[in-house]
Amino acid sequence: MVKFVYAFSALAALIGAANAHTRVYGVYVNDVFQGDGRSTYIRSPPSNSPVKDVSSPDIVCNVANTPAPSSVTAAAGDKITFEWYHDNRGDDIIDLSHKGPITVYIAPAASQGAGNVWTKIAESGLSGGKWAVETLVANGGKHDVTLPLALATGDYLLRAEIIALHESDTDYTVNPARGAQFYPSCSQLKVTGSGTVTPAGTFSFVGGYTPTDPGILFNLYGGATSYQIPGPTVWDGKTGGSVPAPSSALTLSTTRAVTTAPPATSAPIATSVAAPGRTSSAAPPAAPSATKPASSTPGTVAKYHQCGGNMHTSGTDCVAGTKCTFLNEYYSQCL
Repeated sequence: MVKFVYAFSALAALIGAANAHTRVYGVYVNDVFQGDGRSTYIRSPPSNSPVKDVSSPDIVCNVANTPAPSSVTAAAGDKITFEWYHDNRGDDIIDLSHKGPITVYIAPAASQGAGNVWTKIAESGLSGGKWAVETLVANGGKHDVTLPLALATGDYLLRAEIIALHESDTDYTVNPARGAQFYPSCSQLKVTGSGTVTPAGTFSFVGGYTPTDPGILFNLYGGATSYQIPGPTVWDGKTGGSVPAPSSALTLSTTRAVTTAPPATSAPIATSVAAPGRTSSAAPPAAPSATKPASSTPGTVAKYHQCGGNMHTSGTDCVAGTKCTFLNEYYSQCL
C-alpha cells in the first residue's frame, strides 16, 4: 500500500510537471494591454516547452527566434508588464512546483540577440522565503518592469525569462532528463522619449550561462535562504556603451494606438505618460554588420561571433572546436 501511494504521488508529480510549462501571451504599457503578442510583436516559440541546454542558441529568445512583424512602442521610464500563460490566457500560468527567478534583459534589435549584446534591467529571485514565480502566479501571470528613464530611443529586444528550479539539483549535461528549465521570451520594443543612454550590452547567454553556475545547478529542496540569480548585475540605467550602427531594415512606421481597455488591476493606471502604441514593420530586422574578430589563424571566426547570414561578407570558417550554426536567415554564429 505504501509503495502504491508513493508511486501514485510520483506519477502525479510527473503529470503536473509535464503540464506546467509557460510562455508570454502579451505585454502592457502603463497598464494598457497591447493585444495578443504571439508572433505579432513577440518572437513566439512553437510551444511552451522549456529550453534546457544553455549552450544552444535557443537559450537566447527560445526556439526559432523568428522576427515578428511589429513592435510595441513605449517611452523610456514607462512600466512594462508581461502576461504569462500556460495553455490558455488566464489559466494556471505555471505550476507552483516550478519555483525560481524572473529576469528581464534588453538588447539592440539589430543584433538578433546574438553575442555580447544583452544588459539586465531587472531581476527577482528569492525574497523573504518567497520565489518570484510564486508572486507571478499570485498576480495572475503578470510581472512588471520599468524601462530606465535614460534609455536611448531605438529598437530593442526585451527578453523576459523564468528559470524553473524544481529539477535543477542535477546538471543537464549529466542527466538530460533533469536540470534547470529556462523559459525565455523576446518582445520587440520601440523606445521613444528623450533618453540618450545606450546600454553597454556586455552579456551573451551562449557562453554566459554555464550548467554549473550556482543559480543553475541549485537544490531547491535544500533549505536555502538565499539564491544567486544567474547572469550579470542589473544595469544602473546611467552608464552607457557604444551606440549600435543603424539599419535601414529597422525603420518602423504606421504607428497606431492600441485602445484595448486593461483588465481590472490592483495598481492604478498611469495617466501622466504618453499613450503607448504598436508599430508595424515592413521588413524583419536585419543582422548587424559583422566585425571580423582577431584570430591566430587568418580567415577563421572566433567562438560566439557571426559567421553567416544575409549580407554577411566576413569570414565563414569557425575556429577549431566550433561550427557555423544557423540561427535564422539573418544570422549564423560560431558555436
